[in-house]
Amino acid sequence: MFSYQHHIGDFRRDTASLSDADAMAYLKLLWMYYDTESPLPADAKLLAFKIGSNADTVQLLLDAFFILDGNVYRQKRCDAEIEAYHGRSTIARDKAYKRWKNAEASKNDATALPQHSNSIAPEPKCHANREPRTDNQIYILSFNEFWKHYPRKIAKANAEKVWLRIKPNEDLVKKILHALKTHETFRRDPDFIPHAATWLNAKRWDDDTSAQQKSSALPAWAKTAFEAKKSGG
Repeated sequence: MFSYQHHIGDFRRDTASLSDADAMAYLKLLWMYYDTESPLPADAKLLAFKIGSNADTVQLLLDAFFILDGNVYRQKRCDAEIEAYHGRSTIARDKAYKRWKNAEASKNDATALPQHSNSIAPEPKCHANREPRTDNQIYILSFNEFWKHYPRKIAKANAEKVWLRIKPNEDLVKKILHALKTHETFRRDPDFIPHAATWLNAKRWDDDTSAQQKSSALPAWAKTAFEAKKSGG
C-alpha cells in the first residue's frame, strides 16, 4: 500500500495509556501490517528485532491491539483498510483502461473511413485460416510466467491488471523474472512478501538487491539465534 487512513483521534484514544516509546512501537507494527498487506507473524522476538523494540513490549501490544489467528496476528481495521485500498485501485484502473479503449476505438473508426476522393472504401483483407488474437494475448502469456514464479499467490486479478497496464517488453520481463530470483525479502522474510500488484506498482524489480542484502544482513548473534530456532534448539 502507498497510503492508508490514519484515524488520529482513535489512535490517541487507544494509546493514551502507553509511553511514547510503546506508542511508537505500536505505530511501527501498523506500518508493517499496511506495507506488507499481511497480518503480523506470531513471533514477538522477530517483530521486536524488525521495529527496534523488545519482545515483552511487542507481545503486550499484540495481545492488546491484535487478534491471534493461527500463527498470525490480525486487526480488523487494517484488513478493512487494505481491502478498501485495493477496491479503490481496481475501480480507478478499470475506468482508466475503459477510457483508453474507447479512445483507441474512436481513433480506429476515424482511420477506417474512406477519403472524400474515394467513392468506395477498400474492403478489409480476410484471413480465413488465421485465429483472431487479442491485443493483450502476449502480455497475458508473459504474466502467467511471472505469476508462476511469484512466491505469494494472492489477488491474481489485481496483479494481472497492473501487468497489462505496464505492458512489459521482452527485456523488462527478463529483468522482472531475474529480480524474483534475487530479491532478498523472498528468501529471508517470506511472511512479509507483498501482494504481486503492490510489488509491480512499486517497480520493485529495480531494487538494488546487492545493497539490500548488505543492509539487511543479520548480526552474528541474531543469525545464531535464528539458526537455533530453525533447528529446534
